Amino acid sequence: MKVTERVHVVGSGWLGFGLSHDLDCHVYLINGGTELALIDAGAGVEVERIVANICTDGLDPRNLKYVLLTHAHSDHAGGCKFWKDRCGARVFGSPETAKFVSAGDEDGISLTLAKAGGFYPADYRFPACSVDGELREGDIFRVGDCQLRAIETSGHCCGMLSFLTTVEGRTHLFSGDTIFHGGKILMTNVYDCDFQQYVKSVQKLGMLSVDTLLPGHLGIVVGGGQSHIQKALDCLARMVLPPNII
Repeated sequence: MKVTERVHVVGSGWLGFGLSHDLDCHVYLINGGTELALIDAGAGVEVERIVANICTDGLDPRNLKYVLLTHAHSDHAGGCKFWKDRCGARVFGSPETAKFVSAGDEDGISLTLAKAGGFYPADYRFPACSVDGELREGDIFRVGDCQLRAIETSGHCCGMLSFLTTVEGRTHLFSGDTIFHGGKILMTNVYDCDFQQYVKSVQKLGMLSVDTLLPGHLGIVVGGGQSHIQKALDCLARMVLPPNII
């Protein structure tokens, strides 16, 4: 599903557009001209459906060179091993994400709790996958002629990254699970969900000027993306939590 000339949604599950397996987050594809990258990898279940969506959009999966992870939760990172094995894609994320993904650490990513809570089937497994590089605040990553800047936005979990890119005069923010359509957030009862860190991350994003807001779930915002970040800031200014997406 083409969003802009350079951004496609090629995966999305039950909390989105139903383009791929129910467990998947939004999986975005960056078209850098000479090479492609995914923002997040999906859960790793029925991944050929994502491959088919890439082909339907007229792109060649053989040009997929990178997977950039917003964080290590299963719906975002469980598909890494598939993309590495099938396409030879190199995987990048924050140091925390790299640690969890490379070890296949189901406790570290709170998957054990998520299974107990009914969010994942009991037989789902997170396949460990080697990570090729770590990204930190301000790092620039190039995908063909597109340039993305990493922004540390912990809160939903440790090691969360958002990615900012400006293409053809429009600024796109891939916000992971930090901020969503309508200014919603995603707080859960896990060990590394930290509300005060979340507040700092939303405030950081409030200093941007975002046209297109591309979160990990729910609707996307093609124009006026900054106003949705502002809605969350307005809630915080009144000393109340922004609405949670679940």
